[in-house]
Amino acid sequence: MGVTGPPEPVLDRDEVDRALARLGAEHEAIETSLLALQDHAGRRLLEGAELTGTTKERWSAADASITLLWAYFDAYTDAMHSAREIRSRRRWSSREDLVELTELLRGASITVAGSATATANAPTLAGSGKLSERFSLVALVNRMNELYASSLDMIIAADAVWSALPARIDLLAAELHRTRRLAHSVGVRPGEHPSGDDLERITRTLTTLRERVVSDPLAFWLPAQGSSAPGGGRPDTTTYDREARSLEDVRREIDAVLTVRQDAEARLVKLRDVLSRADRTLSEARSARGEVLAKIAASEVPAVSGPPTVLQEQLATAAEYRRHAQWHRLSPLLEALEEKAEDELLRARESLTAVTQPLAVRAELRGRLDAYKAKVARHGLAEDPFLIERYDAARRMLWSAPCDLRVAEDAVLRYQHAAADLFSPRVPEQGNGPQDRKGES
Repeated sequence: MGVTGPPEPVLDRDEVDRALARLGAEHEAIETSLLALQDHAGRRLLEGAELTGTTKERWSAADASITLLWAYFDAYTDAMHSAREIRSRRRWSSREDLVELTELLRGASITVAGSATATANAPTLAGSGKLSERFSLVALVNRMNELYASSLDMIIAADAVWSALPARIDLLAAELHRTRRLAHSVGVRPGEHPSGDDLERITRTLTTLRERVVSDPLAFWLPAQGSSAPGGGRPDTTTYDREARSLEDVRREIDAVLTVRQDAEARLVKLRDVLSRADRTLSEARSARGEVLAKIAASEVPAVSGPPTVLQEQLATAAEYRRHAQWHRLSPLLEALEEKAEDELLRARESLTAVTQPLAVRAELRGRLDAYKAKVARHGLAEDPFLIERYDAARRMLWSAPCDLRVAEDAVLRYQHAAADLFSPRVPEQGNGPQDRKGES
């Protein structure tokens, strides 16, 4: 190994026996692990696959490491056989035997020769790239553990990705195929609808993803941070998850189109009804405006616009889409039309309310005047000439055309105030005689 230290103390017979027992148990454990590694499904897949990228590089190193592992194991086995042979020469080992066993069990007495290819691809203990190395049994076991762990880690990672992603990609691709057929049946096609373009993109992405996963699985492996155990980590499903979400979005869009196909006629009928009600309301508002202008004076009456022709044109376009089964175009148009039709009906109602507001004010004044007349009658003042005069003045203003609302409201207020004064007359001051109400007012 280049540098020699002080000589090892010679082992006694009991120490030799204990060392042989321990090394024998390690030999069995190593052999079991190597056989399991040899039969690992991931290793067999790697041997038969056409690899690329990171996986190709790491498998080249791992395959060379496995070759070296068996060479190391054979050297380890030979050393064990030699030690047991020396120990079995005699029941009570001589001094010379114990010195030889000490050197074999604890010294750097094992030389391992490897092929040029194996030593070039697999890392050696010292990193020197030599075709042979010398080890003690303990160092050789440590070296085998290192190579075994790195090789097993690579194999487990590749096998985990192959076990997880290709099957999930195939299931998603099958769902994608069904979705594309359904999309075509409702007119969602590439170049005609955004969801059709999305389906084409998802198809290309999944095809490329599967090819890369099969040839370079380690490109889709995320090692666990801080974990030293072989196989610590998980497959990277970022691309798969993104495309799965995109496909789900497309499916929802197609479901919406299918819903449109099922209830398109009912929605069109409802749209026609809403727009018809809006038209009738606007017609009523125009008629009411003419009445207001004729009956109410000194009042600003807002103009009433006509029905928007663009909505009728869009409604005709929607009916055309339905006749030609262009559901993907009908769906967004119906949604926009439904919102606009409700807005148009609300606008028509607000216009009618604004136009008829003066008539409503006049009706409110008429009602208030008649209510006070009835109240005056209940108080026995129906024949009071002053109140009759005030009432007749207000009534002439409210029932004449055109009616000046401001003047009429003042007349009604004068009638109310006069009636209120009679309901609760003021107590005259002492020394004053009765006063004339008409002159007072």
